[in-house]
Amino acid sequence: MSANKYIETSEWTLDYPPLFAWFEHGLSYIATYFDKEMLVVQNLNHASPATILFQRLSVICTDIVFIYAVKECCKCVQGGKGSKDLLGRPSFVLAVLLLWNFGLLVVDHIHFQYNGFLFGVLLLSIARHFQGRHLEGALLFALLLNLKHIYLYIAPAYGIYLLRSFCFSQDNKDGSLNWRSFSPVRLAALGAIVCSVFALSFGPFIVLGQLPQVLSRLFPFKRGLCHAYWAPNFWALYNVADKVLSVLGVKLKLLDASTLPKASMTGGLVQEFQHSVLPSVSPLVTLPAVLKIWLRPSGAQGFLRCVVVCALGSFMFGWHVHEKAVLMAILPLSLLAVESREDAGIFLVLATTGHFSLFPLLFTAPELPIKILLMLLFTLYSFVSLRTVFRNKGGLISVLEAVYLAGLVPLEVLCEFVYPCTIWRESFPFIPLLSTSVYCALGISYSFIKLYLSLFRTESAGKLKSH
Repeated sequence: MSANKYIETSEWTLDYPPLFAWFEHGLSYIATYFDKEMLVVQNLNHASPATILFQRLSVICTDIVFIYAVKECCKCVQGGKGSKDLLGRPSFVLAVLLLWNFGLLVVDHIHFQYNGFLFGVLLLSIARHFQGRHLEGALLFALLLNLKHIYLYIAPAYGIYLLRSFCFSQDNKDGSLNWRSFSPVRLAALGAIVCSVFALSFGPFIVLGQLPQVLSRLFPFKRGLCHAYWAPNFWALYNVADKVLSVLGVKLKLLDASTLPKASMTGGLVQEFQHSVLPSVSPLVTLPAVLKIWLRPSGAQGFLRCVVVCALGSFMFGWHVHEKAVLMAILPLSLLAVESREDAGIFLVLATTGHFSLFPLLFTAPELPIKILLMLLFTLYSFVSLRTVFRNKGGLISVLEAVYLAGLVPLEVLCEFVYPCTIWRESFPFIPLLSTSVYCALGISYSFIKLYLSLFRTESAGKLKSH
């Protein structure tokens, strides 16, 4: 850390917070027994059999955190504990939806990433709030932010909820805030926990005067509005509209092609982009309103719903969002899906569409049957199990939603089997990715709108247990 020069061996920026570096530093002591060469910074794309074995084992072992978190989340689900029908118990269904989540299997056990470990910390933090252990929940979330800062997107939900429901200990009879119930001691305890974690993580860099370098890597706004493969969000639809308008403008001689921006909006590498016709946006994230959990907190269940809305809102409007970030909404939404028929319907549309959007991550021929079968199994289980949970409460999705989801089948056939055989394959190789992104963006946008509106839906007391 004290070196005067910075490591820029790879073109990909080092965009993880310091605490994750300590996590990987700990793993390096074990990795040396597998293959020392993987620890050499200059060895880019090093992929020996021993390295791959270590990556697989490290992901599997750290998933213990995720498994424990799922166990704790299942304790927060009420209903069906005494039922003889194990497969119809909400807690059992929730365990399967989380442990066998298709998206998590793809990004962790095929791409060798540690999202399971990180999501385990998130789910454990949520469970602690349902259990009334708010300080422990705050500690876990502070640790999570310093392991992966993408979770900053849901920080507003945590901050408002803890201030409203923990630092203020009582409400008036009409549900409004009782200002006299404010506890400076609780606020001080909460602040001490959060500040201690951040001081431990960023303190050494502040002392050495390297904080600007760290922040520039954590928030690389110049990497482009969209990822190399467009995440299926608002910007995918917005960028397509911009491209269509720019092409029409040139053909109608309303625009001069020589004056249009040349930089790619997908830049995984460091670069900037300006839209051709539609107004360009600044690198700011549009977050959903958290006013609801301040005025009418609705307990831990209202907090969880706000977490999901913040996560999906950041995915929809965030800067340089990766397609796997949709899991930040899908996994927590699983807790609501086993308790509410309306939420179950939203979950089925969002999970099916969001998981399908991950297909381009697995692009080799041997991976094709694997991803199709895994997603088919998870999707079928999701529909069957949730229908069993709500068997006496009507259908889960509408006819229009079913038709939209069925459209994913011909889309996959077109992208994987038909288009590669056409004459346009060489001239327009991006069409399958573009089609997948735009089609999935429609479903995810629809789910976001329904989920956002559910924040303001009048509900009875939540079924999820909070102590």
